Amino acid sequence: MGNKIAVIPGTFDPITNGHLDIIERAAKIFDVLYVAVLNNSSKKPLFTVEERMEMIKQVTAHLPNVAVESASGLTVDYAAKRGATAIVRGLRAVSDFEYEMQIASMNRTLNAEIETFFVMTNTKYSFLSSSMVKEVAQYQGDISELVPEMVNRAIQVKFNK
Repeated sequence: MGNKIAVIPGTFDPITNGHLDIIERAAKIFDVLYVAVLNNSSKKPLFTVEERMEMIKQVTAHLPNVAVESASGLTVDYAAKRGATAIVRGLRAVSDFEYEMQIASMNRTLNAEIETFFVMTNTKYSFLSSSMVKEVAQYQGDISELVPEMVNRAIQVKFNK
């Protein structure tokens, strides 16, 4: 049996400590973990895809089996191209489950060879979202416990312009 390869897709605008927690935990389970940075056309990003990728590379540098790439199109197609057999999704609360279940079911319909694994977030991050981080930062709130330090600095630069 070959390497266990998985994909963690997301917008990561910006990456939060909750995202990082899920990535670190998944990296312990899978031999190769691709963090697929998506450009979600329905969201107005604070950071470019390139900026997000660079931040993720920096905060995951201690994880040798993690690769960071940009992706577009269907996540299940991206996963197949990378030889992945799993898509990892973090769940914060029951409210996330219904939406994620629909996506997982569609992905399974599109490619039955790729499984979706749901990972419950650490309870200390169960309220956390990138949108919330940006909103708090926009009004000069303290986000230092919510994002890695270098991400905090990058956000401060964006909002102090």
